[in-house]
Amino acid sequence: MIERGDRLVTSTLTIGEILVRPVRAGRADLEDRYKQLLRPPTVTALPFDEVAAIQYAQIRKDPAIKPPDAIQLACAAAAETDLFITNDDRLSRKVVAGIQFIVSLENVPL
Repeated sequence: MIERGDRLVTSTLTIGEILVRPVRAGRADLEDRYKQLLRPPTVTALPFDEVAAIQYAQIRKDPAIKPPDAIQLACAAAAETDLFITNDDRLSRKVVAGIQFIVSLENVPL
């Protein structure tokens, strides 16, 4: 990834989701470690801003896409992401303007 000059991005929703377990467990050490790992230059966190909100509305036209997935897709689409990697194979069959490829983790060509 580094050799190709790829940029790893995620949404701020991901950061919140990742922090739930250490927060519940009262593990401030893990919380701090995770936050450190999810900062630039390693990862860029994409905000759910107005541009993403407009993308979200378009994506949610499809009732099969759940709101959290739509937020992730909307942030990626607003950032014009080349490759969106998902754990949900159902999403890999979706076409979202602003995202070139949506691929399940088990089929990602890395």
